Amino acid sequence: MSNLKIITNEVQKLLSLDDSGHGMDHIDRVCKIAQSISEENVNKEIVSAIALLHDVDDYKLFGLKSSEELTNAKIILSKTSFDEKEKELIIDSIKTIGYSKRLSGVIPTIKEAMVVSDADMLDAMGAIGILRSFHYNISHMNPFFDKNDFPILEMDANMYKSKTKGTVVNHIFEKILRLKDLMLTNKGKEESLRRYNFVIKFLEEFFYETDVPEWQKYLEKYIEMEN
Repeated sequence: MSNLKIITNEVQKLLSLDDSGHGMDHIDRVCKIAQSISEENVNKEIVSAIALLHDVDDYKLFGLKSSEELTNAKIILSKTSFDEKEKELIIDSIKTIGYSKRLSGVIPTIKEAMVVSDADMLDAMGAIGILRSFHYNISHMNPFFDKNDFPILEMDANMYKSKTKGTVVNHIFEKILRLKDLMLTNKGKEESLRRYNFVIKFLEEFFYETDVPEWQKYLEKYIEMEN
């Protein structure tokens, strides 16, 4: 059995019951996006391994200790035939992937990690990103929109990790729209702009249909600030 098949089987066991937006459907999309934005000088097998394993120790699913030690990723890699150098590269890459890590100033420097980081963030953007945020927030009893509750734009890693209440619309401003500026690959930057523009159009239409001119003005000011 190939290394990637072994990893896939193990990841499916861990994430089969996930309802936070980090299940196998997310993993499969990240794998496909990562392959599509990879350049010729990138090891695509390593890219796929990182993509498959990047959420198996996510703090939201498995706790802070597992997240810090990457317990599950190491156990799964021990079942593969990757050599020690390859395993180390995969583990080092996973340590740098994630929005909260970027808020802490951690930036991927390994090419394969840069690709997966972009792919992971791209899957948090666009139509899929809105649907994932909707699913997560509804499961946590958070509303889609509250016209009296505006976003918190200045948020550090600790605040981001501890924030459980809010709205989908706030999450769009607080995270989704900010991801395009965190892309590290050329193809990632190109695709992120397309998805960013879609989300902007969605918000414009949503605020128009819900007749909230104060939010329309907020969006206009946000776009001006970003540009």
